[in-house]
Amino acid sequence: MVFPNKYFFHCVCLGLVVSIFFEAQDVAADGVMNIAMEDQFQNSCETRAFLGDVVILVYAERHGADKSLQLGRKLHLHFHPTADTVSADAWSQQPVRGIMNWTSGVPVPDVRVIPVASLTEVPRALKPVARARIRKDSPLVPLWLDFEGSLERMFGIIPGEPNVVVLDTVGQVHSVFCGKLDDQEFQQFVTRVDQIRSASLKSVRIVTGPNENVLR
Repeated sequence: MVFPNKYFFHCVCLGLVVSIFFEAQDVAADGVMNIAMEDQFQNSCETRAFLGDVVILVYAERHGADKSLQLGRKLHLHFHPTADTVSADAWSQQPVRGIMNWTSGVPVPDVRVIPVASLTEVPRALKPVARARIRKDSPLVPLWLDFEGSLERMFGIIPGEPNVVVLDTVGQVHSVFCGKLDDQEFQQFVTRVDQIRSASLKSVRIVTGPNENVLR
């Protein structure tokens, strides 16, 4: 399949329709969006590693960092309730909340809430300083570092607010939004995420014999 140089879709931003463009090189021929960058430990990270799960990227520049981290924490705790009862080093390894009427024997799609710091204002010479500061502030929980402004380029950014990109279980962009969620909007959002998870069951082949595998 041949793709144009840019893709176009709409996102809802606090009730406003915003036009978003992203480059062809960010999307594979199968329509999978792969977002790649490093975390504060200089580990290479990419969303393609989480195919089969829902990925929620929560990002902001420095003025929206606190709000973004609060939203990311709230989302992670909703989908991983036991994370609130464990130490920070086990925060990211907690089991995901189940799905009602899910087929027995089929792995439940996880929800990967990934905090991202938009650091386009940091000069190249100060990148090591920024990494060290973030490692000090978050010594255990990975934080993706967007020095190149990849998310801002692809999806835009509203300063001072959390910005969110949702990738479905096959790695395609499902939705983009920005701004604070009130309690009702938060519940609507997590319900929609569960609907994405439930819909993924359609692409699963159930084991019917000893030599078969469960495929997504």
